[in-house]
This record gives sequence, C-alpha cells and structure tokens, in this order.
Amino acid sequence: MLKYVLKRLALLVFTFLVIITMCFFLVKLLPLPDITQAGKDSAILEARREQLGYNKPLIEQYFIFLRLTLFGGNWGLGESTKYQGQEILNIFLSKLPSTIYINFIAMLISVPIGLGLGIFAALKKNKWQDHIISTGVMIFISVPSYVYAFLVQYFLCFEWNLLPIQMESGYNFFSWSMFISALPAILSLSFGTIAGLTRYTRAELTEVLTSEFMLLARTKGLTKAQATTRHALRNAMVPIFPSIISQFIGIISGSLIIEKIFGVPGVGQLYVESVQGQPEYNLFLLLSGFYCLVGLVAGILVDLSYGFIDPRIRMGAK
Repeated sequence: MLKYVLKRLALLVFTFLVIITMCFFLVKLLPLPDITQAGKDSAILEARREQLGYNKPLIEQYFIFLRLTLFGGNWGLGESTKYQGQEILNIFLSKLPSTIYINFIAMLISVPIGLGLGIFAALKKNKWQDHIISTGVMIFISVPSYVYAFLVQYFLCFEWNLLPIQMESGYNFFSWSMFISALPAILSLSFGTIAGLTRYTRAELTEVLTSEFMLLARTKGLTKAQATTRHALRNAMVPIFPSIISQFIGIISGSLIIEKIFGVPGVGQLYVESVQGQPEYNLFLLLSGFYCLVGLVAGILVDLSYGFIDPRIRMGAK
C-alpha cells in the first residue's frame, strides 16, 4: 500500500510538472501586454519584467519561473499589473472562499437528493416512477449547466424577481442575505450533479439487486427491505462513494461559466478575467497550476478511498 501511494505521488509530481511546462511555453507564445500606457508605472513594470527574465532566452525564462514558483514558493510572482498592484497570490486567496462556498453548498444539496432519487428509481425499476426519474435525468445530463444558469437567471431573478441576479461580495458567508444571493449559482451547479449521481446510483443498485447473493439472502429468510439495506446498499456504495469524494475535492475548482454569469467573486471568474482585456499571464499560470493540482489530488484520493471503503480491495496488489 505504501509503495503504491509513493508511486502515485511521484506520478502526480511528474504529471504536474509536464502540464505546468506546457502551459508556460504556450503562454510565452502570446504577446506581452503593452506597458506604454501605464504612465509613471511603466519603468517599474519594465524593471519587474527584467527581474523575471522576460528579455532572456525562453529556456532560461523557464528555469527562472521554476526557481521563483515551484522551488522558491513565490507562486504570486510579485505584484499584478492589472489589479492595481496587488500581490497575485493574495488576489487568488481572496477569491477562493466564494468559490468554495457556492460549490460546498451545492454538494450538500446535490448528494442526498441524487442518492435518494437513484435508490428510489432502482427500487421502482421499470415502473412509472423509474421512467419519470430516468427521463428527467437524461434531460438534465444532456443540457449544459450554463443553460440552467440562464433559465434560473431569467425566471427566478428577472421574471419572478424571487432572487438577486448577482452574488454579494464580502466574506459574511453565514448570513442569510449571502446565502440568498448565492442561491441562483448554487441551483445552477446542483442540477447536473443531482442528475449524474442519480443515474450512477440507480445503475449500481439495480445491478446489485439482481445479483446472486441477494437471492441467497432472500432464501435465508431476510425480507426485501433487510436484504436491500444490509447488503445491496452497502455493496452499491463501494463505487459511488469515491465519486462523491472526488466531487467534494473538486469544490475548490469552481465553475468558470456559472461564476461569470452570476457575478460570483470566485476563482472561476478570476480565471476568465486573467486572459481578458489586459491579460495577466502570471495569474493565469498560477490558476492553471491550481486546477491541475486539484484534479490530480482528487484522482489519488479516489483511488485510495476504494481500499478504505472495501477492505477486499488491495491497492497496488499484483
């Protein structure tokens, strides 16, 4: 087990370096933002570019980038030229709580609803309840999340005036007004997750309910409810729980389009803004590395969770 974990961690570091390297060289193919309009700050910006090695060969710039970021710990890469001289790392950290807030609440809503609908559909297999749920699931999975966002924005925020269009700024996340302002974004993020989890739960539980050991449990005297709760649900949750864990890990990655539509001051909107107008390439590299690391860590935790959920699974065994 330990050998498997170390091997996966080494692969994570290698993959992260490869992706960051690709992002760096692709960004360097883009033209540098014009600093002639910065006025009196143009000399400061030019000095900053000299410090980062912008006038040196590309491969030398790459090693300077590694020294300042991965090995130097200065992921901020200094002050931002787009956000009024703020530290790039501080800008990122100030946006992260809003992203975690809307995604965490969306997961708290989506997981119990998705599991409940999936279990109910599996128990009512091929009945009218199952057909209604399955049809709704196919519709919600097929439609992109930004379509829900526009519908929520139009009906709930504009036509019926039930919710605000934009999310409040600030860090008062435990206030009712903040929750109401974030609800349109939360709903838009929840629809697809609920549909996906419902379909996955239904498929896994349906397969388990038709297994031979379930027939054996019934022949030994267990009622349908006892066999379902004691055996079917426990075995069906083995592949389902890791997917839930991966989604909880992914709550910090945010949603670029949803955050932009509802004005959520989060990481997703910051990612879009980093390449719009006067681009901030260092901020873009920081966010790219962040999204990459979140995905890689989630993959490892999902794989390791199988061994903890089901002791019969031995990670890395031959």
